[in-house]
Amino acid sequence: MKKFITVLCFAAFIITALLVLNNMTSGFDSTIYGLVAYHPSSLKTNIFKIITFFASEYGVLIVTILCFILIKNKRCVFFIVLSALITALLNYLLKVIFMRDRPFELMLISESGYSFPSGHAMLSMGFYGFIIFIIRKFDVRYKNLWSVLLGILIVLIGFSRIYLGVHYPSDVLAGYLISFVILMIYTSVVDKYV
Repeated sequence: MKKFITVLCFAAFIITALLVLNNMTSGFDSTIYGLVAYHPSSLKTNIFKIITFFASEYGVLIVTILCFILIKNKRCVFFIVLSALITALLNYLLKVIFMRDRPFELMLISESGYSFPSGHAMLSMGFYGFIIFIIRKFDVRYKNLWSVLLGILIVLIGFSRIYLGVHYPSDVLAGYLISFVILMIYTSVVDKYV
């Protein structure tokens, strides 16, 4: 089942990428953006700025330091850091390949670089997804609660990128899909070492 879902996500990423390359996502992007960014306000903008911070370089660094302090098995921390590095490298390569411009006219915050796929969506799925894997693997107290909270954070980070106008919804969707594929492969490879 895990392999089937992974292959399905990879196929969905390829389809999304082809649609982006052929400029065929405008209807999807407009609809989702309209739902997510409906009635913008300064309060919502500030909340989403905080949420989006958790997938920034500094946010990931802070969480990594907390993991180093809280997790006794330092090998796990090494693999958490490695998951973030692999995800960031893959995101950079994909952005260079696709070179999609950001939706500059929608931006509520300043961002630079290419848009597809969303780095924050990829990093949230790869980084926090792997932390969920670690939590599920070991007998962590309140592991179900932590897993749900981190899952919600992953989703909200994607929403924040759309709301703040720095990504098209198709960027976020593609980021989640390809990062989930990498996460499934990565967890399979490192499982015996963790």
